Amino acid sequence: MAVQPWLKSYSKRIRWDMDIPVKPLYSLLDDAVARFPGNLAIDFLDKTYTYSEVGCLVRHAAAGFQKLGVGKGIKVGLFLPNCPQFVIAYYGILKAGGTVVNFSPLYSEEELLKQVEDSETDFMVTLSLTALYPKIAGVLRRSRIKQLIVGTLQEALPFPKNWLFPLLKGKDIAKVPSDAKHVSFKSLLANDGGYKPVSFNLKEDIAVLQYTGGTTGVSKGAMLTHANLYANTQQAVAWFPDVEFGKERMMGVLPFFHVFAMTAVMNFSIATGAAIIMRPRFELEPVLNDIAKKKPTMMPGVPTMYTAINNYPKLSQFDLTSIKMCLSGGAPLPLAVKQRFEALAGCKLVEGYGLTETSPVACCNPIEGANKEKSIGIPLPGTTVTIVDRDDPEKLMPLGEAGEICISGPQVMKGYWRNPEASASTFTNGMLRTGDVGFMDDEGYIFIIDRKKDLILVGGFNVYPRTVEEAIYRHLAVAEVTVIGIPDEYAGEAVKAFVKLKEGAQSTQTTADQLREFLRDKLGKHEMPKHIEFRKELPKTMIGKLSKKELVAEEKAKAAGKGGGDARS
Repeated sequence: MAVQPWLKSYSKRIRWDMDIPVKPLYSLLDDAVARFPGNLAIDFLDKTYTYSEVGCLVRHAAAGFQKLGVGKGIKVGLFLPNCPQFVIAYYGILKAGGTVVNFSPLYSEEELLKQVEDSETDFMVTLSLTALYPKIAGVLRRSRIKQLIVGTLQEALPFPKNWLFPLLKGKDIAKVPSDAKHVSFKSLLANDGGYKPVSFNLKEDIAVLQYTGGTTGVSKGAMLTHANLYANTQQAVAWFPDVEFGKERMMGVLPFFHVFAMTAVMNFSIATGAAIIMRPRFELEPVLNDIAKKKPTMMPGVPTMYTAINNYPKLSQFDLTSIKMCLSGGAPLPLAVKQRFEALAGCKLVEGYGLTETSPVACCNPIEGANKEKSIGIPLPGTTVTIVDRDDPEKLMPLGEAGEICISGPQVMKGYWRNPEASASTFTNGMLRTGDVGFMDDEGYIFIIDRKKDLILVGGFNVYPRTVEEAIYRHLAVAEVTVIGIPDEYAGEAVKAFVKLKEGAQSTQTTADQLREFLRDKLGKHEMPKHIEFRKELPKTMIGKLSKKELVAEEKAKAAGKGGGDARS
């Protein structure tokens, strides 16, 4: 393969060999506070914070965390939606010397418990919402967590929303005990802000422990160092040379607990002194209202988000023209969706690619230059992508020929937490083996042929069949189950479960709805099977192992209008 063929596709305004400094991740915020103290940093449902105010709150949070016992190597979990407390706690933990561990609010209690124990999380930050607190309170009773730091949504809201929220949404507020196991977020900040600075080995010390299931569904913590995350933020900023520091406004609706939004929305915004127009989650009409009224200039998203906007029947009532740049990730971006959104907003929408293990962005289509159909783009500055033989990673594949995509660069993780075997098998000659199969053309553009085996991408979220299968197997009537992903117009992919019931247990007695009700407290919403099909037999390999490939082929045939399957319900 030619050396760095992507260089010929680079914009003249971007250098692949740019200098990427090694700094503590929290220096992104320190630099923004120094440069833009009076600028808007956060607009959360109309409550605003300047960079100076955020910087002050982070110093108080750092001092509060240190008072609780957070220091070098101590893990602090964030079990939060997008809210000001997320940003304050995130940077406060880092300044205190701790390591951030992101926890998805979509997780079930069992999934949370496993991640708490594996990560050795000692403290957890959350909100007193019924959607969050009861689950994490259950984990507190059963785990190593020493204390919960609990904030309230109303303290992050402006007047009169903060006053009306308890009156109108009282059922959404959980009762939180007053005991030594619980610390209010308000009391965490009740100090003089005099935290003790901590020194780091920036290429070794873990800033964020970000969990990913990889190809097997076994949860693994990617160790992302300060150097990894700082580098990836700088790489992403360099990719958009028209960014105006201190003047941009970022639509922040992707969940910050996900590595894509953590870097491409939160850290990117702070690195550029941008205002984050923050919402707890993506809700179509409120987001469109914010775009029309608050005029964001950037809006990273997943394909389902752009699809929802494109298909909204009242879209003509909203002005999208403030948006200049959009980045899509998390799942393949259909060309029709890209073209439709670009026409509606009058902006550039480019598709990127990465993994949790790459902090996460590794490749992106250029803002200036060709965006080739079905391509994930070219490598970011300082990033090398190599295509190797799937069976012999020492063998490089020629341009245009398929193999496994491997990545090296300053954003590539240190390894997997407490899993040296997985770490060793993931790297070959210093290159991260992605498990994705693709090829590179003679201009350095990369095309993915197959995603990681079995992984299902639901609206940009990873769903691992093994997790869903294990939950379904807990139902007493289930004998066998196989879970695959099938095409879904809105979410990209949907979870489908094929179930064989035990002898004597009829599908008329165990229905799909009953099974979903059984799974409700065992799976996250994104993991819940959208389709459940009961069968007399499930396909197996010659040695009796349940096989997915026949089911995948059947579903592809159905999608193509060729029939297939022997479903009973």
